[in-house]
Amino acid sequence: MRPPKALLLASWAQARYNCAGQETRRADPKVSEDVELDYNELFQEAQKRAYRLLMRDVLEIVAELGDAPGEHHFFIEFLTEAPGVVIPDYLKEQYPERMTIVLQHQFEDLSIDENKLGVTLWFKGKEARLEVPFDAVTQFADPSAQFGVSFDATLPEEAAEAAEPEAAAEPEAEEDAAEEHKGEGADIVSLDSFRKK
Repeated sequence: MRPPKALLLASWAQARYNCAGQETRRADPKVSEDVELDYNELFQEAQKRAYRLLMRDVLEIVAELGDAPGEHHFFIEFLTEAPGVVIPDYLKEQYPERMTIVLQHQFEDLSIDENKLGVTLWFKGKEARLEVPFDAVTQFADPSAQFGVSFDATLPEEAAEAAEPEAAAEPEAEEDAAEEHKGEGADIVSLDSFRKK
């Protein structure tokens, strides 16, 4: 069984720290023997970061312009219970898990910082200010450009449950699960999921 990603990253960080600026001193051999480079996992993480940066950059351009240019409009789905999400209580009641917002014609005060977006929208005539960390976003799409990405955002308790080892897990079942989830991360999604039926 492979060590958890956090352990691998910690080992890797420790190995880099041990070697940083000390060419004559070698890292602890035990640390370097325990580190296994999983290029697929590293690529998936880099891809997720790149897509989140792309989303942030696009929204930053829209914020600077004050409106979406041309026919561009954006669907943004996010976890309503994720840390840092700020939405009115009536919206949390209506959307207890996920919510999709549309930035097209009627939005104001779009603000973007390093970690989150803020926007004022209207729901049935009621003004609402929303703040959504980029880590809470599960889908981002611009149908006018036929572009969409899906992120595997999780709530803290879901992440904790996923990190707990299963006592009766068989190695063959783990390999099947790993193969099943291969390529997960920031994936291109069909825009049909955003269209009304």
